[in-house]
Amino acid sequence: MEGIPPTTPRTVEEVFSDFRGRRTGLIKALTTDVDKFYQQCDPEKENLCLYGLPNETWEVNLPVEEVPPELPEPALGINFARDGMQEKDWLSLVAVHSDSWLLAVAFYFGARFGFGKNERKRLFQMINEMPTIFEVVTGNAKQPKEQSANHNNSGKSNKSSGKVSRQPEPQSKVVKTSPPPKEEDESGEEDEEDDEQGATCGACGESYGADEFWICCDICERWFHGKCVKITPAKAEHIKQYKCPTCSSKRARV
Repeated sequence: MEGIPPTTPRTVEEVFSDFRGRRTGLIKALTTDVDKFYQQCDPEKENLCLYGLPNETWEVNLPVEEVPPELPEPALGINFARDGMQEKDWLSLVAVHSDSWLLAVAFYFGARFGFGKNERKRLFQMINEMPTIFEVVTGNAKQPKEQSANHNNSGKSNKSSGKVSRQPEPQSKVVKTSPPPKEEDESGEEDEEDDEQGATCGACGESYGADEFWICCDICERWFHGKCVKITPAKAEHIKQYKCPTCSSKRARV
């Protein structure tokens, strides 16, 4: 059967390792490999499931034929909803079902091998320390405590980067902060306010909102809502240089 590890996990640590591997694979499918995943979920095909595998890979496949299955099965028929929803909503829905499936598999192993109260509690605590797939895909993963403390103590300098994202900024140039602050003068605060209020999305033309994820093109340096260019914070972390749709098409014609 698809998804069964060569060696069935029997300890808390082994079950958590299995959980972590499957989770990594599912996150890849819904972020870095999202285009490939989207294409494989053809609504014209039969009922399809998204499987996360212990080796940190993923696959879209038909459900197993044996009844009952060896392991709990993922949500059935995810491909049928693909074209009836906005892509971000569909991915969020798949993420929620994937989170549920991961927990079901982990605690199936726990029940099968007789985990006691303390072992079940320890397993859940280990799992609960990690952001859910839904939180990663939607960009709502909580900041580590250390980063949160730095965020709260950053003062005005953090205000200037507010239009980037509510999430920790990746090290790449993709999600840029606003330009370096000018030398302090009497009009410094006014300039900062004007910069925030004057920003508009290069795709939809709407004004900047502090509670929205924004991304800046490394070529034309225009700002865009992540939702307008189909880029999530999680996906942005894996982009070294972001080119907006306009700059990408110009380069293709050259």
